[in-house]
Amino acid sequence: MKALLSLSAGGPETLVMSEVPEPVAGPGELLVAVKACAINYPDVLIIEDKYQIKPERPFAPGTEIGGVVEAVGEGVTGYAIGDRVISVTGHGGLVEKIAIAATSAYKLPKERSFEEGAAFMLTYATSIHALVDRGRLKEGETLLVLGAAGGVGLAAVELGRAFGARVIAAVSSEEKAAAARKAGAHDAIIYGRGPFDKDQSKALAEQFKAVIGKDGADVIYDAVGGDYCEPALRSIAWEGRYLVIGFPAGIPRLPLNLTLLKSCDVCGVFWGAFAKRNPAAHDAHMTRLFRLWAAGEIAPVVSAVLPFEQGGEAIARMARREAIGKLVVKVAD
Repeated sequence: MKALLSLSAGGPETLVMSEVPEPVAGPGELLVAVKACAINYPDVLIIEDKYQIKPERPFAPGTEIGGVVEAVGEGVTGYAIGDRVISVTGHGGLVEKIAIAATSAYKLPKERSFEEGAAFMLTYATSIHALVDRGRLKEGETLLVLGAAGGVGLAAVELGRAFGARVIAAVSSEEKAAAARKAGAHDAIIYGRGPFDKDQSKALAEQFKAVIGKDGADVIYDAVGGDYCEPALRSIAWEGRYLVIGFPAGIPRLPLNLTLLKSCDVCGVFWGAFAKRNPAAHDAHMTRLFRLWAAGEIAPVVSAVLPFEQGGEAIARMARREAIGKLVVKVAD
């Protein structure tokens, strides 16, 4: 079978389409014929050896998949050959077939496409864990989302709106602001490209405050990091919650005196570890997400679907931060 493999550390240009043996479904596993694979920012980092998980090479990137069950391993119940499923794989999704733990799979509603399904789970599961468990977001509070036009950002905007919050989207262009507003943001802030000097950082903080209002943001969802962190933190409310999601703009250095002055919390969000440590809570979140999806309150935005042969290009677009919502690779019909 075909697999798009990372043979050495580097950018998307280092990926090679290769022939590899087909996997089999071991005990507790499902063998899935992959139809679509969504690309996320960790795919950029993992092939460069900059991610917290470093698989042994050769490996295929590809964070999450939608596909059809071809075989059911020993001890697996609740699944049958022909079932349509989605799963977060962490890596390994840019292949024609993959063996996954049955406990990581969820059945894809029949009215949803494989492309939608592949783009659904990681961003919404991350965002609901962030907002509910770590951010304790309440109805009527103000939520500021940095990087609001990316996959996790749009998911946070939609969920924040669904949970009754006032949602402020922070993005880098008018096009992205329009996408965030369409997803439910009440207002949008367009920021410049970092790095920022001291005066620029102060100006961005004032820009945040002007839109958010004098009371500040109760929850800040930071999927950007870098020089955007401190200006955003300066706009937080008293006893606000600052959610650390990711660092495409770099890992920030946080002035801790600001946390004292605002009596605020800085909360790390590691959804993958949460799902492993508390699978019952994760399953409850997924049930809620499927219900919101069925009700039309959330829906993954797929800005482009690329053919399997262009899987590297999909990762390159993600690295250039060109995507609005999700990018999906169509592996098979």
